[in-house]
Amino acid sequence: MTRKNAYILTSLLVLLVGTMILSSCIGAVKISINELLAILGNQAGLSYPVTFRPQQAAILLNIRLPRVFLGVLIGAGLGISGAAVQGLFRNPLAEPGLIGISSGATLFAVLMIVLEVGLFRSLSGAMGFYALSFAAFAGACITTTVVYRLSVRNGRTVTTTLLLSGIAINALAGAFTGLLTYMATDEQLRTITFWSLGSLGGASWATVTGLLPFIVIPVAGLPLMAKSLNALALGDAEALHMGIDVRHLKRVIIVLATVAVGASVAVAGTIGFIGLIVPHILRMTFTADNRLVIPGSAILGATLLTLADLLARTIVVPAELPIGILTALIGTPVFLYIIITERNKNKI
Repeated sequence: MTRKNAYILTSLLVLLVGTMILSSCIGAVKISINELLAILGNQAGLSYPVTFRPQQAAILLNIRLPRVFLGVLIGAGLGISGAAVQGLFRNPLAEPGLIGISSGATLFAVLMIVLEVGLFRSLSGAMGFYALSFAAFAGACITTTVVYRLSVRNGRTVTTTLLLSGIAINALAGAFTGLLTYMATDEQLRTITFWSLGSLGGASWATVTGLLPFIVIPVAGLPLMAKSLNALALGDAEALHMGIDVRHLKRVIIVLATVAVGASVAVAGTIGFIGLIVPHILRMTFTADNRLVIPGSAILGATLLTLADLLARTIVVPAELPIGILTALIGTPVFLYIIITERNKNKI
């Protein structure tokens, strides 16, 4: 890693820590930075010369911090997966949802909600609160596997076929999801609507620890693929001549992206635009070098989602705005600005 990239990543980490502190302090119950430090110090057995109310400690430790850490994990998973998939397909408009991850998770979650019979009822009995998340994650894995198998020809993954298969599976999953939504009762429909709009409202330490390995593995593994993705940008043939196993590279990236996005969608529902716009922001601001873009997308994705969640729970107090709506409202203008800027830059 170059010194410049290390400096940029360090700056992004500082920004993320500042955002986490801000999100932990702001809310219906205000907590100052000194009170935050005092509460955390008290938990660590350290004395701190600042008093705080028990209510503040309970809210911080049981509500705010789990939500902040959940937002960091999901934002990092979505951001780094988006950067890796864009690098893999050499297409700035690509995102993990394009290969069926989000639509598969949504379909199986809706199946779980609407068809509470047989296997689904047994799953609910065995896993309780986590049954819906398990079903969504399984759906993401199944649809992505189908898309991947359809794209393999003579032992090689054809990128064009992969994208077209993803579009087809997305359409099919969307049709079945629509049919199940039509069949749902009013109560089920409310659950489907709330889940599909995305929310971090169900955050708990159990949710955070359950999601942690599904995010840590992709966040640790995908940056190792950065040099290979830089070579792949020249084309499959050129990457092969440079000694890169392109087939293995594609398989690993798809698996890691599926794990991160599938687990994120399973826990928080559908949250759009993070995986699409975060890599663009880094490329436009700094460089297209994947050695910066991939790890930087994890950090910036975590920062943006944490900020979005802060707005979602404070902008319409005492109600809460679904975070998927907020990311779409913010992400769409940003993405249009990026498109217009790129168009003007390339104008002759």
